[in-house]
Amino acid sequence: MKKYKAIFFDWDGTAVLSRKAPADAAVAAMKPLLQKGIKLVIVSGTTIENIAQGKLEELFTKEELTNLYLGLGRGAYNYAFDEEGRAYVFQDEIPNKKTLLDIHRICFEIHCHLVEKYDYETDIVFSRPNYCKIDLMVKENRGTNLFMQESELDLLKDTMKAHGIKGGLLELIELASSVGEQYGIRVAPTCDAKYLEVGVSSKSDNVNTILARLQKECGITAQECAFWGDEYVGIEPGIYGSDSFMITPETRAGDFFDVSEATGERPEGVKVLGGGVGRFLKFLKNAEC
Repeated sequence: MKKYKAIFFDWDGTAVLSRKAPADAAVAAMKPLLQKGIKLVIVSGTTIENIAQGKLEELFTKEELTNLYLGLGRGAYNYAFDEEGRAYVFQDEIPNKKTLLDIHRICFEIHCHLVEKYDYETDIVFSRPNYCKIDLMVKENRGTNLFMQESELDLLKDTMKAHGIKGGLLELIELASSVGEQYGIRVAPTCDAKYLEVGVSSKSDNVNTILARLQKECGITAQECAFWGDEYVGIEPGIYGSDSFMITPETRAGDFFDVSEATGERPEGVKVLGGGVGRFLKFLKNAEC
């Protein structure tokens, strides 16, 4: 097995079954690697409070934590740990108040457009620091499994078709970009079937920022990194899941792995392994050798 100096990975659906599920197995697999100085980077759209129920600092030693990084909040926050084992943000991508309010207005205009033209109801989550979540399936509840379910995509397609949205998700992505241009903002819209997320940053910003730090401080290159996730699959032609945003010009030379069982197209270069959380944790354990 190739030996990696840094491993970037999604959390929900890749390292743990859900954010409320016990993280014991993931922690046990991570510890030996951190002890050897291998850099582990959790890349997730959630907040630090939702990673291992906010107890990361209690689950690892101070020495282990110096090799752990977090890229969270859809590009918003990049964390490292100090010598006392305390998490701190070393770089963020938080828009100023005016830009954030403009993002809110953009999403409300998208909501109004869908209601007026297609009689398509949505809900909007405004409470994120750098983006909004537009709920495209307000009657569907994911429960504790907050990552994309394969059945959701078919349901969303059927629902949009029934409302006359012939352009599918691509039409929504293009709508978000178009409305953003009216406010002078280049938005980075993404979609995981249930939610259309509209903001000014994404997982791309997280991986680029943390890789740049690892390159500067440790000399680690993209070729020495692995990137694991469960949401690479194509939602529509040319539109891929959130983990596909870990593939950037800066990271492309790395190795990309998908543990999802979902059928469908992946971005070029992604190796589909399946096996879910168990497959990823097995990789971590083998990487110890």
